[in-house]
Amino acid sequence: MRFRDFAEFCESIEGISSTIELTERIADFIRKIEDEGDLYNTILFIMGKVYPSWDERELGVGVGLLYEALENVSGKKKDKIEDMVRELGDLGLVSEKLITERSMLTLESEELTIRLVREILDDIASLTGEGSRKRKILLLTGLYGQTSPVEAKYITRLIMNEMRLGVGEGIVRDAIARAYFVDEEVVERAYMITNDLGKVAVTAKNYGKEGLEKMKIQIGIPVRMMLAQVAESFDEAIENGNIAVEWKFDGSRVQIHWGNNTLRIYSRRLENVTNALPEIVEDVKRSVREGVILDGEVIAIRDGKPMPFQQVLRRFRRKHEISKMMEKIPLQLLVFDILYADEEVIDKPLKERRRILREYVTESERIKISEQIITDEKDRVERIFNEAINAGHEGVMLKNPNSPYVPGKRGKHWLKLKSIMDTLDLVVVGGEWGEGKRSHLISSYELACIDNTTGNLLRVGKVATGFTDEDLEELTELFKQIIVYREGKIVEFLPKHIFEVAYQEIQKSPKYESGFALRFPRFIRLRDDKDIREADTIKRLEELYELQAKV
Repeated sequence: MRFRDFAEFCESIEGISSTIELTERIADFIRKIEDEGDLYNTILFIMGKVYPSWDERELGVGVGLLYEALENVSGKKKDKIEDMVRELGDLGLVSEKLITERSMLTLESEELTIRLVREILDDIASLTGEGSRKRKILLLTGLYGQTSPVEAKYITRLIMNEMRLGVGEGIVRDAIARAYFVDEEVVERAYMITNDLGKVAVTAKNYGKEGLEKMKIQIGIPVRMMLAQVAESFDEAIENGNIAVEWKFDGSRVQIHWGNNTLRIYSRRLENVTNALPEIVEDVKRSVREGVILDGEVIAIRDGKPMPFQQVLRRFRRKHEISKMMEKIPLQLLVFDILYADEEVIDKPLKERRRILREYVTESERIKISEQIITDEKDRVERIFNEAINAGHEGVMLKNPNSPYVPGKRGKHWLKLKSIMDTLDLVVVGGEWGEGKRSHLISSYELACIDNTTGNLLRVGKVATGFTDEDLEELTELFKQIIVYREGKIVEFLPKHIFEVAYQEIQKSPKYESGFALRFPRFIRLRDDKDIREADTIKRLEELYELQAKV
């Protein structure tokens, strides 16, 4: 399949706002793709992904490398390219214009196919170490040298993971269902246990509903973690009778895969964090039977008390001198669920999974099974809640004892009750450099929620309070790497990180695409443990606004 066909299809759907029409158009397009490799890549590429979220490969291509490659191909200087980005607001459109006007023409070049683009991107991802930057620029220059203008536009957007099509996972899921005549729920479940819509599409094409239903959890392939809704009161928690009550820990969620003599630990974002947690690895190997996938939380403990959440994230981010950090930030693993025990167990009820969990895990000083109490008494739930708060944790989790483990879903099977009003997790999309002694720091950040259907980011305002000087130093270093373009003091970022923010009130506002603005937003913390797909949605803001109005 020619990459040009893919790019022209993307061009044809870019202006479509109707999710029904988008779904139908994508279903029609993928149904005609015969080659399995082309289908797999098309599904990922249309969402702006080169690899599934759990795949450890990274392109390692920032804006700077793209500028150099485009400079090589077009003959335009970097400052001119930056001016064009400021004018057009999209490096994809800039790439298209540069290739239209390019001075360097390739006399003979191989026609770009989906397969060839994949091979070149894989080559780029494989390059590491000394000299890799130069080789990546050469590969990118060669790639752009073969593109037509429309291909260049979508090559750039693909590399930047920002296709601007309004095509989220939900639309692609529904398109796969429609293309191969299977139920959306069947496609959804297959996706949640494989985290690979490309693989799901190929299976649906070849084997239909039966093939999708046979897809199972595998050790070594992370599964989307089950999520909880917010409970507004103790009464809501016990309205359906018996509830399993556990402490809600202020740590970092992990999924542990231990089998075939290999142990991997994945973060909530499905990133492999095994190397950052050597003491947990060793204790799991000693205390846990092989052939399992466990769900739990890593917390930092000193003198019997939990340390702040950010200390845990420092351990996760650390790549060097880990032994020193082990002494400074000692960790404990609290396990609360099991997804796989020599076979898939997610469809078994929670109370049965807890029984299996105790068969596979032997507690140690560092590894504990979280305590769980089943009750229908409101007073007892309140007492456990207060015990958790007094111990330095966030509150309680309230779980239906008869519920299955539903990967990736946020529903009423699991509720969370915290001591303060629930904060918002929002995607950081832009910022502004400070003034005076903070002129070298990005001192305010623009935030966005997610459109539930399209995956588009909808701005909700800025946050400029709650930061310490140390926070601003760390955040500036982090966000400098992903600046897409700047104009004066204003910068725009690739959407890669989430802030947890508190606020006094949600207000209606025509100023932002979301239609809402936050009154007195305050930075709480960087949510390094969350993928941007887990950011709060416009639906969540609407619900909070309505609840607020009732109050």
